[in-house]
Amino acid sequence: MPYNRPFLKQHRWIPMSDSDNNKKATARNRKVFLGGKLRRLREDQALTQAAMATSLGISPSYLNQIENDQRPLTVQVLLKLSATYNIDLQSFSEGADERLASEVLNCLDDPLFHIGKALNSNNTSSENVDIRDLREAVASSPAFAKHFLTLYRAYSQTKHNYADLAHEIAGDEAVRAVEGPQFPYEEVRDFFYYRNNYFDDLDKAAESLFNNEGLSLGEGEAQLVHYLERSHNIRVDLVGENDGLRTFNTSRKILTLSKLLSHKQRVFQLAHQTCLLEQGDLLDSIIAEGNLSNPQSAAVCRVGLANYYAGALLMPYEQFLERAQAEKYDIERLQIHFNVSFEQACHRVSTLQRPHHKGIPFYFVRVDMAGNISKRQSASDFHFAQVGGACPLWNVHEAFATPGIILRQVAEMPDGKRYFCLARTVTRTEGGYLMPQKTFSVGLGCEIHHAPNLVYSVGCDLEDKNAAIPIGVSCRVCERTNCPQRAFPPIGKAIRINEHERDFLPYQFLPETGK
Repeated sequence: MPYNRPFLKQHRWIPMSDSDNNKKATARNRKVFLGGKLRRLREDQALTQAAMATSLGISPSYLNQIENDQRPLTVQVLLKLSATYNIDLQSFSEGADERLASEVLNCLDDPLFHIGKALNSNNTSSENVDIRDLREAVASSPAFAKHFLTLYRAYSQTKHNYADLAHEIAGDEAVRAVEGPQFPYEEVRDFFYYRNNYFDDLDKAAESLFNNEGLSLGEGEAQLVHYLERSHNIRVDLVGENDGLRTFNTSRKILTLSKLLSHKQRVFQLAHQTCLLEQGDLLDSIIAEGNLSNPQSAAVCRVGLANYYAGALLMPYEQFLERAQAEKYDIERLQIHFNVSFEQACHRVSTLQRPHHKGIPFYFVRVDMAGNISKRQSASDFHFAQVGGACPLWNVHEAFATPGIILRQVAEMPDGKRYFCLARTVTRTEGGYLMPQKTFSVGLGCEIHHAPNLVYSVGCDLEDKNAAIPIGVSCRVCERTNCPQRAFPPIGKAIRINEHERDFLPYQFLPETGK
């Protein structure tokens, strides 16, 4: 069984310094200032400070101090807010702001923001971004932070397009043949990310169809074929290998599926097409909420939402959550019970965030052998890299060395949060000996306090903090200066070079001044 594999790859553990421990203790004990969120709530309710203060049973001056971050937001006030205005307490959590701040910091890794440093090397300290100031700015105006990210992505796309054009003029056929970054996919990926990878109306619509039609778990192909014919007068045909995987002829009302598709893939495509036929208005409404920048992004989003619906139809929420909890989130047993792929089951467990009936908040990620992240969704506070590669100590990379085996890892982020991380490879083939295979590493993880609810935690010492592997978002934004796997120095750190010395660590750093 997977949990009989060795627990952790044996990396050298480097004890944390007293300063690191002090930082973690400070983070745990710091007060919560969420004045910006409270002010936005009041403005959305069209209330004066006096009116809101009266409803909360506090003085207007006290409310004013909270809104200006002069006083912390107490638990009592937060509970009163929830009861009075029927809000989700999670909307006042710092997790979303932390993730947003992390993504802004990742963007600041771009050389664009270091030009000034290069021209004025004697005064680099003023150029450094203080993470505390960044968190406060994001908390005060998350909308501005999102606009910044949108602007940066547009800049990145323009820069890459310019580089591609230059290569074309130079006649570089090899570069011209390589597809550039797909900005619409990145925009849609982030839209799903900020929605915690859960769409309530779409999820319930799929569940309703499953229940109303009396569909059977794991046996949906014949039932969906019959349903499409009965409800939409659509005939489903199987075709050869050179005719595309799925094609719908709207005039003839014929849905053709490739013979190269497996049974699981055919059922998924049938569910996908059902969503496009029946949930067009709902898809339009969700896409409109995303405020996507261009029609290409909207089209990509529609495909992603239809895929989401397909997964929800094959694995209806209530039944899937109940089974997942009963099986302690054993992915292989879930994929057998629902007759889905390993990746589909992993993706589905990361979507179980229905209000008042939530599963474990997982992150879900898919990485290729070059380290490119093609999918990333999260209901947790796990931070993903926006610029550059992910941490090499993260087990999603190690999984390629042991194909088909589930790896386990207790990892600790620089902010002190620990995660229980799972990773396994998945392989796809287009059919035929000479056809190339697609191999990915699928990662799934949650905060460490959820780990006892997973079958994969059997035999693991989850309380031993010294056993946790210290990972980061990416080298450019990771503050761990004692990491032997570091590929690049972090932002704002001055490198110490001594030609007469060579240490075990790849970089040595000058001591910071003014502290």
